[in-house]
Amino acid sequence: MIVGQPGSGKSTLARLLGSILDLPVVHIDHIHWQAGWIERSGAEKDRLCAEVHARERWIFEGGRSSTWSERLKRADTLIWLDVPLVLRAWRVFLRTLRHHGHTRPDLPEGCPERFDWEFTVWIWQTRKSGQAHMRALHDSAPHDVETYRLQRLTEVDAFVAGLRKERASG
Repeated sequence: MIVGQPGSGKSTLARLLGSILDLPVVHIDHIHWQAGWIERSGAEKDRLCAEVHARERWIFEGGRSSTWSERLKRADTLIWLDVPLVLRAWRVFLRTLRHHGHTRPDLPEGCPERFDWEFTVWIWQTRKSGQAHMRALHDSAPHDVETYRLQRLTEVDAFVAGLRKERASG
């Protein structure tokens, strides 16, 4: 289970871990959005999240905090990417430039990347409340769930390198 605010690197890390661990990756944006940037209803999002949680194996990245407690019950690992706002904003800007007019891998088809002022404002407005919510999730994780709070790119890189080394030797 990977959580973090927009631009923290959740999707990238999820894809990387999926390839290292040979696990299927689920991006919350595939649940949140339908083609044409049409948002699904809350009930539909909850139902789709529950279907993912019921699977035997997965890496699930992203929000839908109303389903986090159920997800956390099924997860063996929680990774919280708690990187600085400046880095997150820069990454969102770069990915918007890089993918503008095209659909990113972590979005459903028919949702081309676009400049979205409302999303930018939302990132700013939720910078503290989102972090507090994720801190509470991290701090409430059961003792049998491995937890990681990665705050720097060097920590993310070290985590991935350690996992690769573990997989190569095991």
